[in-house]
Amino acid sequence: MSDLVVSLPDEELMAAMGEIPGVEFVLWDLKGPAPRERFDIVVPAYLGGNKPVANLAGLEVGLVQWQSIGYNGMAKYLPEGVPLANAATVHESGTAELALALALAAQRGIPDFVRAGDQGRWDSRFHPSLADRRVLLVGYGGVSKAIEARVAPFEVEVARLARSAREERNLAGETVEVRGLDELHARLAEAEVVFVAVPLTDETTGLIDAAALAAMPDGALLVNVARGPVVDTDALVAELEAGRLRAALDVTDPEPLPEDHPLWRCPNTLISPHIGGDSGAMMPRMTRLLRRQIAHLQAGEPPENLVLGPGA
Repeated sequence: MSDLVVSLPDEELMAAMGEIPGVEFVLWDLKGPAPRERFDIVVPAYLGGNKPVANLAGLEVGLVQWQSIGYNGMAKYLPEGVPLANAATVHESGTAELALALALAAQRGIPDFVRAGDQGRWDSRFHPSLADRRVLLVGYGGVSKAIEARVAPFEVEVARLARSAREERNLAGETVEVRGLDELHARLAEAEVVFVAVPLTDETTGLIDAAALAAMPDGALLVNVARGPVVDTDALVAELEAGRLRAALDVTDPEPLPEDHPLWRCPNTLISPHIGGDSGAMMPRMTRLLRRQIAHLQAGEPPENLVLGPGA
């Protein structure tokens, strides 16, 4: 049996993978000529965008292993018949960790303290807690479940929304109620802290629009770790400029956010530059996923996390 040929985009991932019997690792970032005509697995660069996968046209490719959970726009460039797996299990914890950090910082006034400290000012003011707040999770996939596991110890009341209503087990093994997105406005009206963690699809683009934002109570906090276009930016800016709502955003629309964009100047707004999954947890988890995919192929088993193409 010939070795599996696995294309890796950079030296860092190459070093992390080490040597695996029966596997030939090839360094290729999908730029320039392909070093082989056949690959069992191709791993594109993490921040390289969707377009480079179009360079796989005409090659024999068994699997494209994406390094992100989200894969919106990928179908436009992925050659027909090539399966794509996303990076579920890699980024959930890191993204949830940042979502909690953003919520805590916004609730407890950390940005205000930092600005005051830069000016040598002792600025003692009241800020809301996270404890005892009504929390709404919009989306109930891996990231939201990880957020729920992290906010639960803060003694919050959690409600959950997803595309379809159902009962499902959370990460603690408890059976919980998940309501449908048709209840979005009603549930937003009850929430004090809203975490948005849905995939970007035609259905979720603009999901948090002017009407949805208007349904939120005065002073409520919106935390977006999904994708920027899930939220109507102009509508959010209007609410923030009016001082009615607060926001903590790891994603924006557009991205990168131009330096003259009004969102930067909105009061009660905390912005991080789309770094939810960019932490020390990513590389070891990505390595473990890729090792599992290799083991699946060596055993003649289907790969995990298929989201596009044959088998998805």
